[in-house]
Amino acid sequence: MESDIQTQVNDTALEIVAECGRIMAEQKLKIAFVESATAGWMASEFSLIPDSGKVFLGGIVCYDANTKKDLFGITDEMIEKYTPESAEITKMLAEGLGKYFKSDIAVAVTGLTAPGGSETHEKPVGTIFLHIILPGNRYCVHREVFHGSPKEIINQAIERTGKLLTELLKVNSKNLVL
Repeated sequence: MESDIQTQVNDTALEIVAECGRIMAEQKLKIAFVESATAGWMASEFSLIPDSGKVFLGGIVCYDANTKKDLFGITDEMIEKYTPESAEITKMLAEGLGKYFKSDIAVAVTGLTAPGGSETHEKPVGTIFLHIILPGNRYCVHREVFHGSPKEIINQAIERTGKLLTELLKVNSKNLVL
């Protein structure tokens, strides 16, 4: 069991998340997560980095549509119109995270890691939606289709999120007034 836990996320993703954490610590930024498809794995990886105590505030797992509705006030009409795994719902989750955490960076993720959700031809299994809110009212919206097992899809989503955050934070550091 211990070896399974250690190999949940690949080494590349771990290195990227650690680099992202280092940059956040340098910029004195705090991060929080609201996760559906990744079910807390993303927050877990950020909790294990060397600078976690300086940057990581916490996360909420809202895998079920009812949890999204109960915690984030997402209506039945919104779920019906967009589905629980969509760019629109992911945005609402990211924007609602401030109710629970006073973070500089909010990351929301929804998507489909296995059959049985709202998959369609246009939104196949492997589709992940990310919505990141950064300081200065900057947003990053990302949709990507990953391939593999649910575990592999989650690994790829964590790696991509780390890369996106790292790139965005490097741009942020160039724009800081010292």
